[in-house]
Amino acid sequence: MAKLVWWLLVGAAVFLLWRTLRRRAATPAMPPAASPPRPSPSAVEVQPMVRCDHCGVHLAASDALQAHGRHYCCEAHQAAAAAARADR
Repeated sequence: MAKLVWWLLVGAAVFLLWRTLRRRAATPAMPPAASPPRPSPSAVEVQPMVRCDHCGVHLAASDALQAHGRHYCCEAHQAAAAAARADR
């Protein structure tokens, strides 16, 4: 009787293994979540940074407003600096 139970357990284990392998083969593997490609260090363009003469914030030179050889982060700071120069 013990041998019969042993062979039933072995048969059940083989059946479960076969069924699991068959399901894995039938189901396509899910591709990993697509993450955006990171640019290589050589592809990143380095921009010089400048400091706003009014508030001191640093920003890229291409984003800064330039007037009278000075850099500003926005038109309001440029106008404030021009008003301050006019008051002198």
